[in-house]
Amino acid sequence: MTTRLGFGMCGPRPGGDDEPRAAQRSGPGRADDRGAHPRTARPPRPPLPELPSPSTGSDQVEPYLDIGQLDPSGRTSARPLLHRLGWPPGHRITFDVAHGTITVRFSPAGRHTIGATGLLAVPAAVRQLCNLVVGDLVVLLADPGRDLLLIYPARTVAQLLADQFAIGDGS
Repeated sequence: MTTRLGFGMCGPRPGGDDEPRAAQRSGPGRADDRGAHPRTARPPRPPLPELPSPSTGSDQVEPYLDIGQLDPSGRTSARPLLHRLGWPPGHRITFDVAHGTITVRFSPAGRHTIGATGLLAVPAAVRQLCNLVVGDLVVLLADPGRDLLLIYPARTVAQLLADQFAIGDGS
């Protein structure tokens, strides 16, 4: 009988000393000497969803995305996006709500304006229609090609992504 010191194992190796170590092991379904259950293979991951090809050309302008948080006055910082849209402080705008999405557009006759520090004040009536309260996160999407800003409650975007994952998962 052979003793292998330092490994806590006594006795000859299975298959003798001439057998390579790789031959001593079997695949993922093997059961070891302790009576463990064979391992089961993981199911393959679903394929990633395909994204649409990006638009190219001189007439295509990319939309820009940001995240903001509503302060106690219903304002959120949107400076970078407002700059991309070319909307300076004092710029007149209107708010529309449809399907939980707030659409902000330039309007010379708009009742609201961009704040002096680049803050966007979402009117209380608009916040109520979208169930937005102080501290809520919002996803802001500036589309310079259409000269508009879209505001989505972050929970709406999260639900949309969760639903998309469930569709892609086959559930």
